[in-house]
Amino acid sequence: MTGLSQIWAEGDAVTRFVALLLLAMSVSAWVLILWKTRLLRRVRHDLAHAVPAFWAAPDLDTARRQLAALDREAALTPLLDAGLQDARGGTLEARGARASQLTRRLRDALHGVLAQLQFGQVLLASIGATAPFIGLFGTVWGIYHALIGIAASGSMTIDRIAGPVGEALIMTAAGLAVAIPAVLAYNVFGKLVAGSEAELEGFAHDLREMLLDAPAAGAGED
Repeated sequence: MTGLSQIWAEGDAVTRFVALLLLAMSVSAWVLILWKTRLLRRVRHDLAHAVPAFWAAPDLDTARRQLAALDREAALTPLLDAGLQDARGGTLEARGARASQLTRRLRDALHGVLAQLQFGQVLLASIGATAPFIGLFGTVWGIYHALIGIAASGSMTIDRIAGPVGEALIMTAAGLAVAIPAVLAYNVFGKLVAGSEAELEGFAHDLREMLLDAPAAGAGED
């Protein structure tokens, strides 16, 4: 056995815990990377097709149906639903001007959509920031464990030192292997989310202006 299998076979509880922790972090990062890649690709595709289809519709009812058909990840539909929603009677919201009500509802809906798009970003950032140090800790502990074993055997030749120390250094490489994809994905996803956010904000702004210019049409759809 060599490499990680050798570390697992000869390591103590701490070494095995570090190895399992890095494995769990790697699996979590890759699951998030694959899921968010699919999510953001679909969202950006839907934004590119659904927004023009919405504005090209002859009336709001048709636009609503077209948007629902093209908005697979529900990035735009919550904004439209919020814009067409009526304030509850007897509330402070209902006492405000229509423009203020629209702004508040669209802002809240936009925040909800962005929270969906940003889901997992904190975990990716945390994995990217901590995995190298966890791997380094595993290396230090592995070297210490190996040196204790070599000292107990009474033989301190370079051949007996190089093997265990080299195997322990694999933990640092494992930490980097976990962290690098997470950091790269975090940066790429951040850029994609920012681009989607700009498009969603533009749609929310245009939708607000349309509903304010045609209050009767907006009210008739509720």
